[in-house]
Amino acid sequence: MMPDLSLAAGPYFGWDLLRVVEELFHYTFMQHAFEAGTIVAISAGVIGYFVVLRGLSFAAHALSHIGFAGATGGVLLAGTALVLPGLLVFTMSAGAVMGALGQRLRGRDVTIGLVMAWSLGLGLLFTYLYQGSANLAIGILFGQIFGITTRDIAVTFVAGSVTILLVVAVYRPLLFATLDEEVAEAKGVPVRGLSIAFMVILAVAVSEAVQVVGVLLIFALIVAPAAIAERFTTRPSRGLLLSAVLAVLFTWAGLTVAYYVPYPVGFFITTIAFASYILARAAAPTLTLPRARGRELREREEQLRHSP
Repeated sequence: MMPDLSLAAGPYFGWDLLRVVEELFHYTFMQHAFEAGTIVAISAGVIGYFVVLRGLSFAAHALSHIGFAGATGGVLLAGTALVLPGLLVFTMSAGAVMGALGQRLRGRDVTIGLVMAWSLGLGLLFTYLYQGSANLAIGILFGQIFGITTRDIAVTFVAGSVTILLVVAVYRPLLFATLDEEVAEAKGVPVRGLSIAFMVILAVAVSEAVQVVGVLLIFALIVAPAAIAERFTTRPSRGLLLSAVLAVLFTWAGLTVAYYVPYPVGFFITTIAFASYILARAAAPTLTLPRARGRELREREEQLRHSP
């Protein structure tokens, strides 16, 4: 059997962009990675904007750690078939409890931190008890996007679509409750119900993103694009769009670099996201934007108060 000389010579990288794109999508595993990565990035960017706006970054981070216990518990019970169901059960349950706390969640950093640490310990126990390969636990922690199957893409597409559709469905009342919870409640908006619904939606987004960047690195993909978008625009519609676009670009860039450099893709995605956030902080008009943000937020509140 003749050796594959094209592989022996290494992948092409140069100024011929068309050839670079053909190289990236030549293999099925790269096609699957870009498909799943794009779906996850869009939903993470959209839900992440509200995570940042509502000040729930730490809670989102905690959900990912809680999901690790659910995923490893599912593996212990029935192998890989229960990874996603285990993730969903744990994250959605924890998300519902966090959502029920409402504004009080912001003062529970110590409690959330302890639950997060306990969840990691529980996940480690499940991993120890599991008699199979340790690579599965590593994949849950740091992602395994290059091992995604067609079935995984279908599940990711359904979860991503549900996430976006639910955010669109509750967008207006959720924005109202986020900007001014007391006024929204006085206007008859079901604030607590929205809080629970949002955290459950976030749990779904966290669960679907695990296979791309893992539970330990998902924080960057959900929070970083939204944090950057918030610095450059105060309009929610533009912020959501910019956050989603940035998340997609970070994912695409990470996948591209990881194809040519033999290091974990999660490292590249999070590094690019972190570096972009640092640049955004340095480049954003820090003197004029806060005043403009406050003015536009007040204008949006006024518009929402007089809306039917």
